[in-house]
Amino acid sequence: MPPTKPATPSVKISPRGATRLKQGHVWVYRSDVTFSDGIARGSLVTVSDQRGKPLGTALYSSSSQIAIRMLARENVNDLPALIRRRAEAAIAYRLKVVRDSNAYRVIFSEADFLPGLIVDRYNDILSLQILTQAMDGDLVRETVISELSRLIAPVAIFERVDPRVRELESLPSRASSLLQGSKIATTFTMNGVQFQFDALEGQKTGAFLDQRENYASAAEYARGEALDVFCYQGGFALHLAPRCSQITGVDSSRPALEVADQNATLNKDRLAGKEIEWIEANAFDLLKDYSSSNRQYDTIVLDPPAFAKTKRDLDSALRGYKELNLRALKMLRPGGILVTCSCSYHVGQADFLEMLSSAALDAHRTLRPLEVRGQAKDHPILLNVPETSYLKCVIAHVS
Repeated sequence: MPPTKPATPSVKISPRGATRLKQGHVWVYRSDVTFSDGIARGSLVTVSDQRGKPLGTALYSSSSQIAIRMLARENVNDLPALIRRRAEAAIAYRLKVVRDSNAYRVIFSEADFLPGLIVDRYNDILSLQILTQAMDGDLVRETVISELSRLIAPVAIFERVDPRVRELESLPSRASSLLQGSKIATTFTMNGVQFQFDALEGQKTGAFLDQRENYASAAEYARGEALDVFCYQGGFALHLAPRCSQITGVDSSRPALEVADQNATLNKDRLAGKEIEWIEANAFDLLKDYSSSNRQYDTIVLDPPAFAKTKRDLDSALRGYKELNLRALKMLRPGGILVTCSCSYHVGQADFLEMLSSAALDAHRTLRPLEVRGQAKDHPILLNVPETSYLKCVIAHVS
């Protein structure tokens, strides 16, 4: 007689937590967990309400404030099989929505029903990030890596570690490293523009793939003299350059600007002899100086890092965004184009548009939005999980 499989541990949650799940969200905070005795970190658990009614199967964290991340509304008896099915579905979805690129997000955590797992593709290299206790388990890791190898056949898989996340999840420290293969650098293409990728360098998992479609849209409107502020490795600048007479990229990071210049060299034929000026500077100080000296541009891009890491940062973040946009608006010639972005989830689209409207009033300029955009389609959004929607990009005509 085969051994009896141990029952999945059970977690009970408060009425508030149950209501949240019934409304379609997939997170339950620790304050809404009413019973979780003896459950091992990273366990697969059955979630039930106060009356014992089952609500589904979830991944449990013993440390995070997000104690429960739902996997399914039904029982899950074979986690590796579920991971394989969902990885396959995520890749099939990208085949439908990704165009003109061999770099894109392959798996986007909750939005692909694999909470705590991020996978990005850069041509023939995959960059993986694990964000939760459950995804860090040996069996889950092995399943993810073997399935990615089977479905995509990359030459290498690299793990990019976020030390702060591992600390919050009480996971042992781990260095970023190759999990498979030996290659750590490659060249990838977005919208016909080539970029270098080094798995050991850069932010996030290596590049800002969520802006890919916004790069292409901004290029359709760009013209004249252009200024790309917070240019990082040149994403907007390289897309805009063929349409502009002159372009300047600004960033405070010298290493990022060095990569941007190398990317410009990769695209020298596409740039048709145009050179991009790269300036290492604090964006706030530079815009203040340029605005005071009455420097004028036809196109300005603002793509700053997240100013609001938490909800408490919202007011200061909006002040920062307003200062940037106010100065940029004053520097735009009549008929100019403003491309302005925010990747702060806590700054909602309504907040961002209200800030932009206020900045336009103070600058005595009129804004006509041409496009109000978000993250690329390979970073899908779940309507009942607002945290999956974070990027705002407004392209506007300024008069």
